[in-house]
Amino acid sequence: MQSPPPPSHSSNPYDNPYGTPPYMSNPGAGGQGPYANHFTSFSNGAGAFFGDPMTAQMGFSMARAAMSGSSDVAEKTITRYFSSLKPFFAVTNSYVLRKLYILLNPWRHHTWSRQTTARASATHPGSAETMFLPPSEDINAPDMYIPVMSFISYILLSVLTYGLSGSFHPEQLGITATTALSAVGFELLGLKLGCYLLNISNSQLYDLMAYSGYKFLGCTISIMSTSVLGDGWLNWAVFAYLYLANAFFLLRSLKYVLLPDTDGTGPETNVYSTAPRQQRKRRTWFLFTYSYVVQLFFMIILT
Repeated sequence: MQSPPPPSHSSNPYDNPYGTPPYMSNPGAGGQGPYANHFTSFSNGAGAFFGDPMTAQMGFSMARAAMSGSSDVAEKTITRYFSSLKPFFAVTNSYVLRKLYILLNPWRHHTWSRQTTARASATHPGSAETMFLPPSEDINAPDMYIPVMSFISYILLSVLTYGLSGSFHPEQLGITATTALSAVGFELLGLKLGCYLLNISNSQLYDLMAYSGYKFLGCTISIMSTSVLGDGWLNWAVFAYLYLANAFFLLRSLKYVLLPDTDGTGPETNVYSTAPRQQRKRRTWFLFTYSYVVQLFFMIILT
């Protein structure tokens, strides 16, 4: 057998399979291609930048200043949020015990209005502003300690129940936590949307978060009741009591948030009584729907 003849030469370089493509050859650049000049220019520029101590020091100083500024902004933002949350966790043992009693037996509690005090204004020096007292000084003030502890207890007890029944899977821990957080998130979204539509401007996000988290106390006790009493009528009676107690507590507590008596400028200004009758009716129905209908829906889902 004879070897094939060598390929014929052609004037068109693209027809030559053994030739060098034109984009790979550049006689003017020493055979290194047209991009060699660009790479050489970039290398020379980078070398000149890092080779000049003054230029390099200036660049490093600008980068360090930018990173330092970003860190300061992030630190101030985190500090501001934590300083706003700190009063919600400043509770005492007596407050926790009294609050638990009110949550489980709200019908015997008579005074629901929050206490206020006059303090120097931070935004308007020389003037005073009315502020609500923190939980450590007012039993009717919402706190974050009981909702957070109830939330954690609810998740752990739910997973423990699955484990005792022999149907535990690691994914259930994340599913339970996600479901509980989603319930709180939807509640807050609905509350803020309702406050916006009904022109309620004094609703604080942290207060609403605290009130939304109180339901986990009833859910935790209801899960314990199911484990002990079974799924009978007695367990449903315990659930109904816990649901009604939480609903009545929210109805009376949120009245001073969603249906304020004053606008914060003075005790003589009654905003709710001077509002249009139709608007007062809508606010009342909104408060009733959230306290009884929404809470029943989410407590059934969570338990």
